[in-house]
Amino acid sequence: MSLIQTGTLQLNSTQPTALSGGGTSTFTQVTFPTPFPAGSEVIVIPFVQTFNGPDTPGLRIADVTVTGFKIRINELVGRGSALSDGPHTVETIGWIASTV
Repeated sequence: MSLIQTGTLQLNSTQPTALSGGGTSTFTQVTFPTPFPAGSEVIVIPFVQTFNGPDTPGLRIADVTVTGFKIRINELVGRGSALSDGPHTVETIGWIASTV
């Protein structure tokens, strides 16, 4: 039986675009309202629910655990360099987390 939780948050990016291998210091920690059972495999699906900035935001997820995950807005990157200016205005982000 799968367990499901949902949530929203306001998220922006004041830092340059995070490239692969850059660490997670610019990510925002999200804590689930209720932790999933220990040992569960959890997946997180994020959605941008607004269109406030002039550049297209992407979302990056990291460090998914039974208690939460890290997330950041990451403007488009192509061939190893930013295609946008990096910083992004506040957007409403929705997410669904489920056990597999």
